[in-house]
Amino acid sequence: MTSEKITTPDGATLEVFTTGGEAGSKGNGVVVVPASMVTAADYTKFAQKLSAALSRPVHTFNRRGRGGSSPQPADYTLDVDIRDLAAVMKHAGSTDVFGHSFGGAVALHAARTLPVERLAVYDPAVSVNHSVKADWTVEYERATAAGDFDRGLAVLVKGVETEGAFSRMPLSMLTLANKLTAGTHMGKQMRELMQAGVREIKAVIAADMPAEPFLELPLETLIVVGEKSPAYFGVACGQIHDVLSGSSYTILPGYGHDGANRAPDRLITELAAFFAG
Repeated sequence: MTSEKITTPDGATLEVFTTGGEAGSKGNGVVVVPASMVTAADYTKFAQKLSAALSRPVHTFNRRGRGGSSPQPADYTLDVDIRDLAAVMKHAGSTDVFGHSFGGAVALHAARTLPVERLAVYDPAVSVNHSVKADWTVEYERATAAGDFDRGLAVLVKGVETEGAFSRMPLSMLTLANKLTAGTHMGKQMRELMQAGVREIKAVIAADMPAEPFLELPLETLIVVGEKSPAYFGVACGQIHDVLSGSSYTILPGYGHDGANRAPDRLITELAAFFAG
């Protein structure tokens, strides 16, 4: 894997990682748009397996607020990530895109206007007809304003429901678990990204729309939802699939929201077949 930094039209820096080719490999790669609360490094296994299956480069990048990329601007909206995706696609010369969770929401909105030829998403956190709700952000902001970041993180984890059994723990127990894991790599990373993550969830809700505008998506669109993922992902995806006649909709058996990061062979095989055309 190679890495490089590119500059966006508004002067920001994005850290781009290429697997299966030299830095800046052009023309036939797949661009991966990461989820919230994670970095490009969390897709290393996914990128390696997909690149090997396709014999093509896979480009993963740290969205703003992560790694060596610029911070999110104070007036952040979904359009910031859409413009950044356009910059990465142009840099890599790639028209194939894969988005996971919040990255899937970015990809779905972006593909309505960007030159995306093939689009695949896994558990996209897109809001269609108010399918994504975040009433819990009030409690999150109350906790973090008081300096109780362990509780704030617990409220976030329970709110998004993506952490499996942890999401179902009582708030008090989850807060304690956060205290105990604060020194681990994952604990530190979640604390570093929690404010950006909440900002992104609000951006998804602000971009809520009916399903019909997604008719502008490319004909070649693959939607994958984890069997054990929270139900709201399937609600939005089902509505998009219903209006997009050329889309394919599948469920990944036995996996939850982190299915993309786990990169099971079944998912990689399906994505490779899709991106191979």
